[in-house]
Amino acid sequence: MQLSRRGLVKAVATLGAPMIVPASVFGQNAPSNRIVVGAIGAGRIGRSHDIKEVLKHDDAHIVAVCDVDTKRLGAGMQLVDDLKAQKTGKSYSGTKGYSDYRALLADKDIDAVLISTPDHQHAPLAVHAVRAGKHVYLQKPASLTIAEGRAMADAVKATGRKLQIGSQQRGQDPWPQFHKAAELVRNGRIGRLKHVEVGLPGDPSGPEAPPMPIPSNLDYDAWLGTTPEIYYTEMRVHPQDSFEARPGWLRCEQFGAGMITGWGSHHVDIAHWGMDMEHSGPVEVWGKAEFPASGLWDVHGPFETHARYANGVTMTISGALPNGIKFIGDRGWIFVTRSGAVTASDPAGPQIVPLQASDPKILGSVIGPNEIHLLKAPEQHRNWLDAIKTGAPLSAPAEIGHRACSTCLLHHIAMKTGRRLRWDPKAERFLGDDAANAMLSRPQRAKYAV
Repeated sequence: MQLSRRGLVKAVATLGAPMIVPASVFGQNAPSNRIVVGAIGAGRIGRSHDIKEVLKHDDAHIVAVCDVDTKRLGAGMQLVDDLKAQKTGKSYSGTKGYSDYRALLADKDIDAVLISTPDHQHAPLAVHAVRAGKHVYLQKPASLTIAEGRAMADAVKATGRKLQIGSQQRGQDPWPQFHKAAELVRNGRIGRLKHVEVGLPGDPSGPEAPPMPIPSNLDYDAWLGTTPEIYYTEMRVHPQDSFEARPGWLRCEQFGAGMITGWGSHHVDIAHWGMDMEHSGPVEVWGKAEFPASGLWDVHGPFETHARYANGVTMTISGALPNGIKFIGDRGWIFVTRSGAVTASDPAGPQIVPLQASDPKILGSVIGPNEIHLLKAPEQHRNWLDAIKTGAPLSAPAEIGHRACSTCLLHHIAMKTGRRLRWDPKAERFLGDDAANAMLSRPQRAKYAV
């Protein structure tokens, strides 16, 4: 359903009523040398990061916004209009609005989409988008389950579309230290890699939250998507009066696994980069975690999990470790972390020097012309646009993003079972554990299923 901004006022009261504005109202599409983009999801990460990063570039033109909350939809349309007006110095009011992503995907003028939705929507929307012929910038984590992630990666391969996972730590902007750390490790500057430590921030538990009336501006059934029906309460979804606060769904297992995938997808991706395991995963996982005994928010609390890879390298992931990745070899170590946040509401910890080593000389080492040179890509959105236009290699394509996310989900399954689990990274199945294999997927409501 396509909505005009004026129609949004009425849509808040009568969500679902047809309010189609003729395409002629919005004028012509962008010039043919521009990539025409639609933004699906106009909440915190979409507004503060994805939309703004794409609109920085003259060869990209966001023409439409989609959101199941018409308040956010209207604000997202206004944001795009305002950013274009600031850039050109001319008033602009032509951004189209959709309350149903399927209608946006049916728009043949749109070449590519940003998917900046809650985690449980990532893989299903990505599959539908590439099958509709769209290129995709997909916020991490890649999927809610390992089965959904595999379906996403396979759909991308089958369609040949360019899908970039929002693994911003791979780009030279804003954090080039991750590329440097991975390249030094791959070239043996700390000797033979033996162990990797991954530290993540934590998520607090919360109070009980009673049912509330569903706001008239929110299509709550569509927001739930593939996941089971459950009563609405604002603390479960997103704030109705704010874009900046971290939404409650981040702490609900129905919609994501918590920090193990939330930040884990970033850090495990970098760990795999340095380990040369980007297209694989561990062969064994185990660990434990504490989960809240009460309250609406039920993702993991304090935890420590472990993995072993086929090459003998082991990995520990824990909320008790410093936030970042530490590569430990038989001749030294390298630690790397961020020097800032993607959004203002990202969890903040103590400031840490972003790139450290057991010997400072390691960091000054120059990679020779005949050594391993990892892809040096620009900022993730720019890299995605380049891939669409010129075929430039993506820094975080679908398969690599899936493998990082699936590894995090393996650690989550280890938390839930409390057992030592053997994993076949090629078949993507647990060995001799039917109960664990049952956790590779979840039932999907047919209305929204992949």
